Amino acid sequence: MRFFFAMAVLLLAAAATTRVCQGYNITQILEKHPQFSTFNHYLSVTHLAEEINRRRTITVLAVDNAAMGPLLAKHPTIFTIKNVLSFHILADYFGSRRLHEITHRSALVASLFQATGAAPGTTGFVNITNVRGGHVAFGAEDNGGVLNARFVKAIKQLSYRISVVQISSLLHSPEAEAPAPAPAEYNITILMTKKGCKVFANLASNTGDVEKTFESYMDSGFTLFCPIDQAMNKFMPKYHKLTAAAKSSLLLYHGLSEYNSMQMLKTTSGKVGTLATIGKTKNYNFTFQDTGELVTIDTRINKVKVSGTVIDEQPLAIYTIDKVLEPNELFKVPEIAPAPKASTVLDSTSSDDEPSSDEEDDSDTDTTGASSALFAGGRWIIAVLVTSSVLAGFVGF
Repeated sequence: MRFFFAMAVLLLAAAATTRVCQGYNITQILEKHPQFSTFNHYLSVTHLAEEINRRRTITVLAVDNAAMGPLLAKHPTIFTIKNVLSFHILADYFGSRRLHEITHRSALVASLFQATGAAPGTTGFVNITNVRGGHVAFGAEDNGGVLNARFVKAIKQLSYRISVVQISSLLHSPEAEAPAPAPAEYNITILMTKKGCKVFANLASNTGDVEKTFESYMDSGFTLFCPIDQAMNKFMPKYHKLTAAAKSSLLLYHGLSEYNSMQMLKTTSGKVGTLATIGKTKNYNFTFQDTGELVTIDTRINKVKVSGTVIDEQPLAIYTIDKVLEPNELFKVPEIAPAPKASTVLDSTSSDDEPSSDEEDDSDTDTTGASSALFAGGRWIIAVLVTSSVLAGFVGF
């Protein structure tokens, strides 16, 4: 009996661990330390925070506000700042202990500046060396052996997942600090037209300020889903019945105000707001579902597959989809009162146990993903009750 009791306790502990174990968030980690607010701000602005959060093994070499000063005094473009900061993100885990116990006292580690292909040659590698006095020094691989920064302290460590440490100054790298131009100017209408989204592209160009709204997000981060022409042609009878305002909302519903790679789409959870979202009164949101090789978008009215890529060059991503995204706000079927019917025990039981699809649709005002949390919470409560019942049975036995 003791054996089964112990096993049940272990199951409870494992379930609890699964319940509370969540991914890390670099923004939240650094928010607890105001001295890194500038570094944290530029991780978000350059979208490097998103890149850090989606990786399984990463080390962030953070510097305080004073150490960011010399770089910002040069008034670099945001793209240069991104290169510099990506040079301070290592594609491997180095906690405090590992930093002080490097094999052969020195190691070359690839940074995101190297891993993303932005660095010329091997200039994106970082040299980590154990020096005299038990110190750890950092420098660029091609910096003539000059190690211009030193380990200060550990900020946050989750074993072999993420390590955030403070170093004394930004690493010197002429390649990362070189003036970086903005990405090439793109004409999204031409891009979509060439990839079979001509109808959608023309509608965006000729409907209110839709195209201008799309273009206003292209520098800071923008994701667009364009329905292929076959899907748009099939949808046009519905489109023509919409008001002018509804047409604009429908088109804006296909855009997001941030860059999303395909991998980011697969790992995004909860409801996602779109360019058509206006506060809490007009949610115009949807959810992503990773179905293996493809990503599916669920609007609650229809499910749409992401079928291809038009362009994926940060900060711009455009994907083709096989259907038009139909927002719940425009296409929700009005509720119809059910016809009176004879009351029976069977009918009463059935109606109590099975909520209607309309009742499920009424959760549209929840923009925090509470539905999925409740579902997960339901499984957790059931697991506890079942395990508790098992324990009670063994104790009684």
